[in-house]
Amino acid sequence: MASLLGNLFILAAPSGAGKSSLIKALMEKYGANAANPMQVSVSHTTRAPRPGEVNGQHYHFVDKTEFEALIEQGAFFEWAEVFGNYYGTSRITIEETLHKGIDVFLDIDWQGARQVKEVLPDTCGIFILPPSLDVLNERLNNRGQDSQEVIAGRMSKAVDEMIHYDEFDHLIINDDFDTALGELHGIVTAQRVRTIKQSMRHSSLIAELTKKP
Repeated sequence: MASLLGNLFILAAPSGAGKSSLIKALMEKYGANAANPMQVSVSHTTRAPRPGEVNGQHYHFVDKTEFEALIEQGAFFEWAEVFGNYYGTSRITIEETLHKGIDVFLDIDWQGARQVKEVLPDTCGIFILPPSLDVLNERLNNRGQDSQEVIAGRMSKAVDEMIHYDEFDHLIINDDFDTALGELHGIVTAQRVRTIKQSMRHSSLIAELTKKP
């Protein structure tokens, strides 16, 4: 895909590392800036909605048959099966949004990140780590969303996920939330002002400034 004005960001982390909270805070603090619009991609999933989740806002909730039909149609930018449920990102939606100059954030795992990088190598990958396994376990328990059995499964899977941290462009340790948020915003800003993106956004200005008399 060429001439994409917007930037595509991947944020990956084990459950409980604070990824969703960081994305939410970033959107609330900086997402309303019309000069640099950004949004979170709404994925499709076959898992059941959690309390407070709204279809079309948090996820597009579909059944397994519908999801598998979309796979066959090539509708997904990436998809994976996690904890027995399918998750996928709409290819057409992402492409249309990036062409409009809107930055898009994907909340996906390392498997999905690999798929996206194959299609769009320019994607900026960011991995979030917790300060310790004890803190990770505490955060999962404090959410009050899962049973102890589910939490044990997430903790077991966490190490398998975290060993892939070095496949990403940036690494954030989410110990102090405000510090982590500042680092995330810094990465976003740096990605936006790369020469390749600025030359597309300000092509007329650059042409004028570099025109020989």
